[in-house]
Amino acid sequence: MKFQVAAGILATALFVGDVNAFSFVPQRSSIAVTPSKSISNNGRTRSSSLVMKDDNSKFSFANLFSGEGAASGATPTRVRRSSATLEPHPSQRDHINPLNALYPPNKQAIEESAGKSTTPPLPFHPAVQSGVLSNGFSYVFLPNRSPPNRFEAHLQVFSGSSDELEPQQGIAHLTEHVAYMGSRKRERLFGTGSQTNAYTDFHHTVFYAACPTYSPNTGSFGSPQPMLPMALDALCDVMEARCDPSRIEKERQAVLSEMTMVNTIEYRVECQILSTLHRENRLAKRFPIGKESLIQKWDRDDVKTWHRTHYRPDNVLLYIVGDLDPQYVQQTIEDKFGHLTAEKQGSEIALPELKGDASDLADAVVGNTLKQRQSWHYPPVRHDFCVVEGVKDLLDDETKLVETGDLEVVEKESEDESSIGSIYDIHLQKPYSLDDKVKFLKEAELSPGKVIRPHIFKHELLQNFSFHLFAKRPVEPIKDMESFRRSLARRVCLAALQIRLNVGGRSDDPAFTFVEFNQLDSAREGCAVCSLDMTADPPRWREAVLKSISEIRKLGIHGVTPGEMERYASALLTDAEQLAAQGDMISHGDQLAYLMETVANGHTFMSPEQSYAVTEQALSTLTLEEVNRAAAELCSHITGLNDGELTSTGKVVAVACAPKSSDNDAAFVDDDMLCQAIREACTIEVEPVEDVVVPHTLVTPAELEEAMKANPPSWESGQFSDGTPNTPADRITRPFTLRRLSNGIRVGINQNPAESQRGHLRLVAPGGRDAERRLGFKSGSLAVGARAMQEGGSFGSFSREQVELFAVDHLIMVEINCNEESLVMDFVFPTTNVGNSGYGENMKLGITGTESVLQIVREILVDFNWEEDALGRSKSSYRTAHESLGKSLEGKSTEMIMDAVTSGDDRFLSIDVDTVNAVTLEDAKNAVMSQLRPKDLEISVSGDFVVNEVLEQILQYLGTVPADANAEFEVKDATMEFDSVPKLAPGKHLDLELEDSDPRAVAYVAGAAPNQWGFLADGTSVAQRVSEADKRASDYDKQRRAHPLFGNAALSLISEIANRRLFSTVRERKQLTYDANFSLTGFERMKGGWFLVTVTASKEKAQKALDACKETLEALRKSNPISVDNLESAKRVVLNRHEGELRTSQYWATIMSGIQEESIPLKGPLSVTDFHAVIEAMTTTDLQLALDCMGLEESQLYTA
Repeated sequence: MKFQVAAGILATALFVGDVNAFSFVPQRSSIAVTPSKSISNNGRTRSSSLVMKDDNSKFSFANLFSGEGAASGATPTRVRRSSATLEPHPSQRDHINPLNALYPPNKQAIEESAGKSTTPPLPFHPAVQSGVLSNGFSYVFLPNRSPPNRFEAHLQVFSGSSDELEPQQGIAHLTEHVAYMGSRKRERLFGTGSQTNAYTDFHHTVFYAACPTYSPNTGSFGSPQPMLPMALDALCDVMEARCDPSRIEKERQAVLSEMTMVNTIEYRVECQILSTLHRENRLAKRFPIGKESLIQKWDRDDVKTWHRTHYRPDNVLLYIVGDLDPQYVQQTIEDKFGHLTAEKQGSEIALPELKGDASDLADAVVGNTLKQRQSWHYPPVRHDFCVVEGVKDLLDDETKLVETGDLEVVEKESEDESSIGSIYDIHLQKPYSLDDKVKFLKEAELSPGKVIRPHIFKHELLQNFSFHLFAKRPVEPIKDMESFRRSLARRVCLAALQIRLNVGGRSDDPAFTFVEFNQLDSAREGCAVCSLDMTADPPRWREAVLKSISEIRKLGIHGVTPGEMERYASALLTDAEQLAAQGDMISHGDQLAYLMETVANGHTFMSPEQSYAVTEQALSTLTLEEVNRAAAELCSHITGLNDGELTSTGKVVAVACAPKSSDNDAAFVDDDMLCQAIREACTIEVEPVEDVVVPHTLVTPAELEEAMKANPPSWESGQFSDGTPNTPADRITRPFTLRRLSNGIRVGINQNPAESQRGHLRLVAPGGRDAERRLGFKSGSLAVGARAMQEGGSFGSFSREQVELFAVDHLIMVEINCNEESLVMDFVFPTTNVGNSGYGENMKLGITGTESVLQIVREILVDFNWEEDALGRSKSSYRTAHESLGKSLEGKSTEMIMDAVTSGDDRFLSIDVDTVNAVTLEDAKNAVMSQLRPKDLEISVSGDFVVNEVLEQILQYLGTVPADANAEFEVKDATMEFDSVPKLAPGKHLDLELEDSDPRAVAYVAGAAPNQWGFLADGTSVAQRVSEADKRASDYDKQRRAHPLFGNAALSLISEIANRRLFSTVRERKQLTYDANFSLTGFERMKGGWFLVTVTASKEKAQKALDACKETLEALRKSNPISVDNLESAKRVVLNRHEGELRTSQYWATIMSGIQEESIPLKGPLSVTDFHAVIEAMTTTDLQLALDCMGLEESQLYTA
């Protein structure tokens, strides 16, 4: 049931163009450097590690979006000369404004063209404001009220790793660390409920602050202090960084540790791919992490030189989104940034010898790169574009570089005769001493004019074969109705193909385990990248290449079917309608991400309401011919490799990554074999696909009426184990309604208008891998069975393909998982009518997404078809996952320490290959269906709907499930009580050595801890132990500690404080790592659990980092106990996180799950309604005594 892929493909996340058209597609984005670790523990970071990215009518817009000086219509940046005594900045040049279409003169010209152009321009968001200060500093402000009383400010510096000179590789990232981590004004934001962070990529460095509009700390006169000036002070401090030597040394160590942490095999694969894809430009040699030999020796002058060269007011853009007054924002920006000048920055460049080199680079950037020709957001690059001849005529003048197949160079004029006519190597095509030693293969010409650039990467740590086929194309700014229609046509094509690959492509057990085809606008690369990404079992790599390429050729040659056209056009309109319904309830972060990507690529920034109106207008007249023309263009780089089919000019890039193998191994691949397979795939005859008959409903009205008669449903009171009285069966209650159906199913429902027209349903069946042991099932059968259910999806008379397309039509995503203690099914769905056909007055409505989800849940419980091929895919997935652990340092070491702390208990370990192979379809079916007894199930649903209507639908669809459904699978006389986690033996130290060409290290500290609700493995609780230890406790304290949420709250705060301490000690003070993390296992039903501290460091520093982590935990207990400031700061973080997450239906479904479940005795309505009060009432004594419930003694610790 790959519904999450089927529906996820149509998510647009507000984007009107090809940017992020497919929310589930892994981007080639794992190269950008992760945000610096934030003291405020920001919950909205870009990645858990490195972001490793962790984006034509006769009226011409060339003068608006290009900029080759005044002659081509570029508007030079306005610069205020601060003093006649200062020289011009050596790297400042006239360049196009980074606001692109939002640059006021450009915006005015576009709006004035409305009555003159043959195709009308798209409307601009009416509330967005933009401007440029007299010193060249640009800004954008978007008023937004979600969440209220908060805002975000992001400062984007348009210099990243691609702007570095040869001796500066990695300095953009180091400077990011130094500038923000060393800011005293940033430190003033601590304790205010703010989050701050920064990240570096190829094309930019971004600093941000997410803050409340007013500080919780009152000023000297007792009034709340506005936070915008404080946030902008911190960002302005970045522009005037002091570059203190002590801070440079601290951040140097953090960056070197980060370099070790990021150097996973996945990172190395990404580097190989990007180096091949961008061989003709700077990106191939300028990865953000940099060169260790250079990072080790830079001093204050080096960092300051980079900073003063690039941190100029004309080279930045400030974005602010939030609940603020526009006039106040504009005035504050002027007050905080108006004094900056490029001349002053230039006068403080510390290394004069680099001024000339930086000046040469600046000349080349504005003379011969897409950065100047199309968008200042782009890196200074050119590309070997691969474009159909007819498409070139649609592109604006800013993409002139598409016409050349040869590298362009800039001639540097100089008064020095020896350098006159010398060529500046802006695209780094010459060899340099610091270049990585990569053996690139020769380009292969399949036939005249049909060129492939192949590359093979082999490594002993690779588990699977992966194949990546690319074509680079210019970004087409989406600025008028014509370009918008082309964008929609592409999205329909891409959706149709992805569904074919993920739904139809799995029916015959294909060789590939993952495949996707997409085209995304990428500001970080300065182009649109059309990509085929596929993974396969190594011995079947050729079969997988043939199959995946054939499917793409099928789309390019035959296009989409009328049914596909209707399906995906309807889905796009529904998606746009949902976003329009959200309006200003879209979060600041989502709005800002959309704004940044839209501005970067020169698209028109529209409001969700405008986007919906334009989408409806465009789709109502979009033709099948337009869509199929877009399909032919999208696939032209592949169809063009065969003679006689629509072709494109330019290079196709093919990268294969595979495990090392011998020449006679079936998994062996080299460049000739790869090119031969591609050539063969392009000659296979392909036939057009036929439309599948997709049901409009899975349960007919007649079937539902019959079920109502056979099993008349009714509501019963909700029952709880936390002391809350039973809830009525006939009344709506706030914040949620909790009841039980007469067949035993527990139901919790919450109305959440914060996510307009969206809903989340969670079905939980207690048991999980713990039940495999308790109920006598074969080990792994529940986990493998849950995955088989995910891979399957056939109900009754409907085939898997029909059901999955039903989910696609209704924009439903489904994920089924089995963890240690439960089987969990998550459904994300629209709450409005979906599966509609037609437009406007002629629209025929389908059923609601809510009703569709309830039909699927019902069919899973009463009419699910178990299939051998689904089981096969499940087992293949588990085998691959287990085998991959053996080639991952983090995976193998985590498995090793979990094996030690659990004494080899297989409930907590990965499922090995032999165990997976032993599971039969009957084993899987019996295990899973035994868990799906109505009396054991709990349904939690939250969304933007009318509660009474959804309760009636639940009564009809789920209340009519027979009470004895799946009774034949029930294990008689089995214990239903969950086991505790294994009792820990005395601690010990473990060592693991994993062979790798690049040494890395990770260290762990683990020990006993309570479960999420405070129960320890011996059955006692945190509340009980704290009360017994505090002999002087007041009656009030005793009452507080008796609250069911006490243990949960104490552990949440301890986790937050421990992470802060690890950061300040291991990273800041001892400079041993980039990151150290404290986490708890968080079991809810099994008593007991473990804590785990993970720290990544260089091999030489791993032991010291491990000792520092142990020292930090010991200090928390004794020498440096939790302070009031520690506690108050942690409370703000925990409460702010809770408040933010309450805006999501997923969080509501999560916190409601288990409320009516007897196996979680302390979780009830009070855990939600009293959350704030319990957190606020916690004291340092509470936490200090709770710490004693953990196994923190030296003799109890497990280390590795």
